[in-house]
Amino acid sequence: MRNSSDEQAVEAAKDVSRTNNPAAERICIVGGSGKLGRYMVRQALDRGYEVVAVCREVSVDKLEEFSGLITIVPGATNDRQVIAQAVSGCGGVLTVLVPRGVDHYSSGTARAVLDLSDAGARLVFSCGYHITRDGQDVYSWKVKALVSVVGRLARLVRVVDLDDQVEACRRVFASHTRWTVVRGSELEEGEPQGLPVWSRHVGDPILESNLTRRVDFARFMVEALENDELIHEAPAIVGSQTPSALAHGVSSRATTQVGR
Repeated sequence: MRNSSDEQAVEAAKDVSRTNNPAAERICIVGGSGKLGRYMVRQALDRGYEVVAVCREVSVDKLEEFSGLITIVPGATNDRQVIAQAVSGCGGVLTVLVPRGVDHYSSGTARAVLDLSDAGARLVFSCGYHITRDGQDVYSWKVKALVSVVGRLARLVRVVDLDDQVEACRRVFASHTRWTVVRGSELEEGEPQGLPVWSRHVGDPILESNLTRRVDFARFMVEALENDELIHEAPAIVGSQTPSALAHGVSSRATTQVGR
């Protein structure tokens, strides 16, 4: 729920400079300076969106290639005033849920986006395979080890808090907004291979390859904005050219592809 500070930030957003295409649909990319975020910025621009990107002040220079093409709102993504300013007037919000530190960064980011986005806005969040919506996902020993061992060690040194990313997604799943949570496999760089395929549950054979090109992950996020079939879904994705995807085809209900 918005408080007075939030309302002031929303009003201030009206004065934020816009790009040169006022007729374009305005979207916000929260976490726009990261590797995934920059791919999303590029693909959103290529599709004609007006883009507002949120990133920490120390990371603004990572968006230099988009100078003059996007609006940048610097600040922590869990800062409610920053998010209120950035999402005002946006029909869609793409959010990278980063489990940074141990100060509820992911859950604070999710809560701000859920509370402050315009009514009816399309909200798309990204996270890892370790998130489960209904408890029916089946995880490999590798994923379990990552969450239970590496996750605990990372939290002890105050670097990453995977539990907070779980809490962030719990908040999203419980909301009445038009949300989608995209669960990504292991990522690699490389030329685009096409739109990833997806399944509702980790452990399904089509996801066995557990690998997606980061650029294709970004495409799935951006195209999800206009795919109403993904509303209230938590698709787990895998590269469309991976062995498991090719072996199981892409025509079944479990592997519906997003289309623009």
